[in-house]
Formats: sequence, structure tokens, C-alpha cells
Amino acid sequence: MAGTVSIEVPREVVHITRMTPDELRRELAVYLFQQGKLSFGKAREMACMTAWAFQQLLGSRSIPVHYAVEEYEQDLRTLKELGRI
Repeated sequence: MAGTVSIEVPREVVHITRMTPDELRRELAVYLFQQGKLSFGKAREMACMTAWAFQQLLGSRSIPVHYAVEEYEQDLRTLKELGRI
């Protein structure tokens, strides 16, 4: 991820939750997506997961995918800019 921001998580929190930093990052990504704060693509990036894996994770938690037409069009523009389509 280009241009990242670090946050400090007390070691005690990591210990109590029995989660790795990667698991904590994934949980934050899922939460922010669920709250409508991140798009599917950005949440997937933050979780360091493929689109398929992230969609399966959301499905396993009964979290609907919010994918508006505007987001689809933005994703298409991004893919074109990256030369992927």
C-alpha cells in the first residue's frame, strides 16, 4: 500500500484478542466496509485479500456487498488507467 499511516495498538490488546496484526487490520477493514466508510475495493486492499476472498469473508458473516454503480464506474476507470482492461 502506497502512503500508509501507522497506528499503535497496545501489545495487551493484541494479547487479549489473540489476534495477529494482520487479523486486526482485516477486522478493521471489514468494520469500515460494513459501516460504509470504505468501498469494497479499498477495504479489500486494506485487508490484503483478493476480491474473491474478501467477498467470501463478508458472505460468511452475512455482510452484504454495497457496490453502487458509481463505484463500479470508478473501478472501471481505475482499471483502464492501470492498463488492465
